[in-house]
Amino acid sequence: MVMLEIESKKAGIMYQVDIIEAKEKRVGLIEAAMRGEEVAITQDNQPVVKLIVIPKQAKPNRQTGSAKGMVWMSDDFDEPLEEFKEYME
Repeated sequence: MVMLEIESKKAGIMYQVDIIEAKEKRVGLIEAAMRGEEVAITQDNQPVVKLIVIPKQAKPNRQTGSAKGMVWMSDDFDEPLEEFKEYME
């Protein structure tokens, strides 16, 4: 079976491939998905899996000192807890 172009999309072309052929051409199908093309894998002419690229997550814009004054620790932070006193003896 040959890869069939079944529809054109903004992100790329969608291919439909039989599961047996997908086993043989998995590297090429993964590369197509990484280029932004959608790949549908079928079994008995029914789509069962769709390969799509996972978009990169944008890193948050971090700035040193942006949480200053928002975090505090109580003066007795390091003191033993009353509930655990019997275990500390």
